[in-house]
Order: sequence, then C-alpha cells, then structure tokens
Amino acid sequence: MIRVLIVDDHAVVRMGLKALLELQDNFRVVGEAATGEEALKIAADSLPDVVIMDIRMPGVNGIEACRGILSALPQAKVIMLTSYAEDEAIYASILAGASGYILKQIDNAKLIEAIERVARGESLLDPHITGKVLAKLKSFAAEKQNETRLSETEKLILQLIAEGKTNKEISETVFLAEKTVRNYVSKIFDKLNLKNRAAAAVYATKQKPQFKDYTD
Repeated sequence: MIRVLIVDDHAVVRMGLKALLELQDNFRVVGEAATGEEALKIAADSLPDVVIMDIRMPGVNGIEACRGILSALPQAKVIMLTSYAEDEAIYASILAGASGYILKQIDNAKLIEAIERVARGESLLDPHITGKVLAKLKSFAAEKQNETRLSETEKLILQLIAEGKTNKEISETVFLAEKTVRNYVSKIFDKLNLKNRAAAAVYATKQKPQFKDYTD
C-alpha cells in the first residue's frame, strides 16, 4: 500500500487526485493540504510514502515545503506538480530533494505509473533535465568556489589579522588607507563566513601551509 499526501492550493485539484487514487487498490490517501505550512504538519502526522506537491503556492511554496518534509522524513518521496515545465523551478525542486516532476495535464495512467515508480525509489527526470540539473550544480559549485577564493591582498591581510595586528597596523604594513583595510577585513569575513578576528586567526592558522609567506 502506497501512502500518498496531496498538496495543492486548489481544492478541485486535490479532489480530482484523491478520487483517482482511491480507485486504485494499492494507494491510500493519508492526507490533503492546501498550503506548504499545512503540508509540513500533516506529513509529520501521516508519514506518507509519496507526496504530490504543487510547486507554486502562497506562503511556504512547494519547494520550501519539499525541503522541510524531506528533512523531517528522509524516507519519503516528493513529486512536484506543475502547470509548466519551467527550468528554474525544476532545478530548485531537484536541489530541494524532489524525485522529479509531473505536469498537471498528465493523463491518469501515467500519473499512477509515476507515483508507483517514485515509491520504488526511481526518479522522474528525463535525460534532458538530468543533464541541465547537473550543469546547474557544477555552475553553483564554481560560483561558490569563486566566492570563497581570497585574492593575494586578502590572504596577506588575513595573515596579519592572525598575528593580532589592528586595522591601523595592517594599513601601515600594506600601505593602504585604514578605511580600505576595514573594507578588506569585512570582505574576508563574508567570503569565509567568519564572525570575528579570533575566528579569522584560527582559520589562517589551519590554512597556513597553503599561503605564501607574505610578511617576509
């Protein structure tokens, strides 16, 4: 028996899906939700095997609800329900952990097959979408790497912070205005997600073999 939770802000869609699924011997509709907030609460109580989730809903949207449900119930599977195969929404859904998506125009037999496949642990991504999702993930990884890569000046200032130097002392060492140094320090903290100079000193100590000896 496949336990299904239906999430859509349109009552007519929920009613139609429920009526169809209840005609099948191997399905049981364990809950309905009209919002992402409701979906999170009902999923925790009903423990569905598969969640059919509308992508676009007011408040907590389907992508956020998908992420929340899978965080609490990692064994569950989520199928995103959408009117249009929008690339960005699909990327976000897959990154949130969805097993794939179906269009609201899908015929009944294919819908039943899709739920059964996902319940077995299969995905609903065709090769075209899979390739684009992988490319997007590589792009995200490259962007993240670029965000955290320090310039040579930033590496030097980080080492000076680790040595306990003040912004004024650093400005005298690197021949930059103190205001410029402050801006560099803020940028370093942002890139490395550091909270204060002590955390920066610890980070610099761990990374020291990767840095040149800029202070010689």
